[in-house]
Amino acid sequence: MAYIFLDESGDLGFNPKKKSSKYFVITFMFVENKNPVEKVVKKVARSLSKKELKKFVGELHACKEKPKTRIKMLSALNEKRISVVTIYLNKKKVYTKLQDEKHVLYNYVTNILLDRIITRKLIPKNAPISLIASRRETNKFLNQNFKGYLKRQVKDNHELDIHIEIKPPSSEKCLQAVDFICWAIYQKRERSDESYFNLIKDRVVEESPLFP
Repeated sequence: MAYIFLDESGDLGFNPKKKSSKYFVITFMFVENKNPVEKVVKKVARSLSKKELKKFVGELHACKEKPKTRIKMLSALNEKRISVVTIYLNKKKVYTKLQDEKHVLYNYVTNILLDRIITRKLIPKNAPISLIASRRETNKFLNQNFKGYLKRQVKDNHELDIHIEIKPPSSEKCLQAVDFICWAIYQKRERSDESYFNLIKDRVVEESPLFP
């Protein structure tokens, strides 16, 4: 089985008065075996201090953790057999029409990432593909639209079948792992802070702009 885990950082707001982010980042983490990554997340969670454990609700989230926890997670993931592909949007350059169709833009970017991970042959030939996305959109229609769109694109362009699930990170430890990776990439773009990205950069296969 080939597993692709999806997460995002930033937002798709386009109103500078509401302090929207400058960049929006979508990241795929590809693994053939989930177990090593799950063990990393479990180990990092067990290393939390007693004070941190009192606030722990079963889910590690990069933006809420202390630097030492982020460093521990990213350093450990950098040693595992994972591949990371990411696209970042400079939102100032996104076409006005797409700014008003956020779910279309989201689906479009995700499909580009999926196409690249298949084209680069990161996925073994004929391996069943499971894409697991972090739950971001509570509207059921958009969730179904997202899954249907990607399934059609993969089938039409690559003649492959893909199983797509949308889960909360609390139920899937690998989603927590890709959250840290995506957050690190976002820090590099949004805040020009590469310190966290440098901990995981060996696993990044592609980091590309959209609408450069």
